[in-house]
Amino acid sequence: MTTQTLKRSTATPHQPAQSESGFSYRRDFFENLVDSALAHAKKLGASDAAAEASEGCGLSVSVRKGELENVERNRDKSLGVTVYVGQKRGNASTSDFSREAIEQTVQAAFDIARFTATDKTSGLPAERDIAHSYPELDLFHPWAIDSAGAAELALACEAAALDTSRLITNSEGAGVSAQQSHFFSAHTRGFRGGYASSRHSMSVAPIAGKGSQMQRDSWYSSMRDASDLASPQAVGRYAAERALARLKSRKIATTQCPVLFESPLAAGLLGGFVQAVSGAAIYRKSTFLLDSLGKAVFPRHIDVSEDPHVKKGKGSAPFDEEGVKTRARKVVDAGVVKGYFLSTYSARKLGMRTTGNAGGSHNLIMSSRQTAAGDDLDEMLRKLGTGLFVTELMGQGVNYVTGDYSRGASGFWVEKGQIAFPVEEITIAGNLKDMLLGIQAVGADVYNYGAKSVGSVLINRMKVAGS
Repeated sequence: MTTQTLKRSTATPHQPAQSESGFSYRRDFFENLVDSALAHAKKLGASDAAAEASEGCGLSVSVRKGELENVERNRDKSLGVTVYVGQKRGNASTSDFSREAIEQTVQAAFDIARFTATDKTSGLPAERDIAHSYPELDLFHPWAIDSAGAAELALACEAAALDTSRLITNSEGAGVSAQQSHFFSAHTRGFRGGYASSRHSMSVAPIAGKGSQMQRDSWYSSMRDASDLASPQAVGRYAAERALARLKSRKIATTQCPVLFESPLAAGLLGGFVQAVSGAAIYRKSTFLLDSLGKAVFPRHIDVSEDPHVKKGKGSAPFDEEGVKTRARKVVDAGVVKGYFLSTYSARKLGMRTTGNAGGSHNLIMSSRQTAAGDDLDEMLRKLGTGLFVTELMGQGVNYVTGDYSRGASGFWVEKGQIAFPVEEITIAGNLKDMLLGIQAVGADVYNYGAKSVGSVLINRMKVAGS
């Protein structure tokens, strides 16, 4: 199995002005809505308040075996209000934008705050952390595609998978989704801001073989701008090739060996690290990386950086959910943890300063100082030597308190740097602390999975339970 570069789609998305984007509400309407909520909170006697108005809409189309299966249109709206009475906090929300509903929602948040216990760490961000200005990050690319056009792309994607080989015998379907949203938020400490964003995708899941020998796999492309999506033909063919590569899978004997995680799965390992060094896990003492700041949790050749301001980035944000400005930073430098992922609340709990991560991480990249330009998947297999190449994980067997890791897996057995045969019905196990420290290499085959980008990751040794 080798990596493949997917060609971009030839579909050209229409990029209308905001008023033509399909939204029902303009930004100035949301600003007035939020201002009304904040004014009413102050009138009731709130010491501070925050509000956010948002709207989302989209289209999702699925097909299966050459037939249209489902067409869904979604549209939702919300006004969320948070009220502070001293250091007591209450919040409420509504989807009704009438004046009466807004006042009732603010009243509900105020009443909750009045009868909530005082929390000394509660409150809006400090003035020094608020984003009073912020960059434009090119996150909004509406796709003027209708259900017929989306179905045509999905059918082409599935057809490309089915036409790849006569051994592709069935399909779990293909889908196309076009989603967009916008919001405006403000609070009484001076923050005002909002923006529109979009996310579009295409996916397919073909089945190879027959009877007890059937194997499935899938692939997808997801981008903010539909013109950056891979072509339906490329997505379909690659998904089919992945399913075909799994035919004649077999079990292996229980062993200990090096394990190479395919790049999309390696992003999950990075996600495990993020969860372990997030503020809530740390102040609750529910993480295996407690008190890890300034300590080595990766080998010296590993760096992790965060850049919230990447143009069109799927994890980009000019400010976090609290209106705190975001900044590029080194989270891990030469294996050593340089920063946690903190909101205002978790930072205060720890006696630290917010990192602008209320709502999550932003465009993380894990890299190795030893990675060479030619370290593609084939080269990473050579570095693996003899061991397991994992391409699918199943189950949620990760304990973030202890770090214990045990998940069902499938993939390929590799001998002397070459794929020998596909394997299935195995379990890989270890401890995340040992796994992170045991990273031997990171490939140049970088894959972007949401807000995380990383190449394939080679870990020195794990337990593999087979037959």
